[in-house]
Amino acid sequence: MPSYKIAESARLLGVSDDTVRRWVEQGVLPTTNATPAEVPGEALAERAVELARAASDPTDVLSSARNRFVGLVTRVQADGIMAQVDIQAGPHRVVSLLSAEAVRDLGLEVGSLAVAVVKATNVIVETPKGTL
Repeated sequence: MPSYKIAESARLLGVSDDTVRRWVEQGVLPTTNATPAEVPGEALAERAVELARAASDPTDVLSSARNRFVGLVTRVQADGIMAQVDIQAGPHRVVSLLSAEAVRDLGLEVGSLAVAVVKATNVIVETPKGTL
């Protein structure tokens, strides 16, 4: 079973090392018997799912899309009729191309709360080299 050092766990969850240490001390995350401490991958995955559920979605809609990234707009670049909007949702950067009119209608600007909704038929899964 894979396990991750505290710093790796923090990066994967999008929190600080200190937060992971507090969760370990509080019994929220278990550790292995390794030195330095490591968090079992299964426990880390469960915590990631819990944190994803905790993110409040400001929209009040029903949707068939399950991949919803709540975050802050970090960049808006409008050029003529098209625009690029960058959203930072925890450790995820989501970039969307949409019409400049849609950006204006939604009132999107740096610092705005936004939800990136992704529905795709093709998802690529990768793993680091040497894990098999």
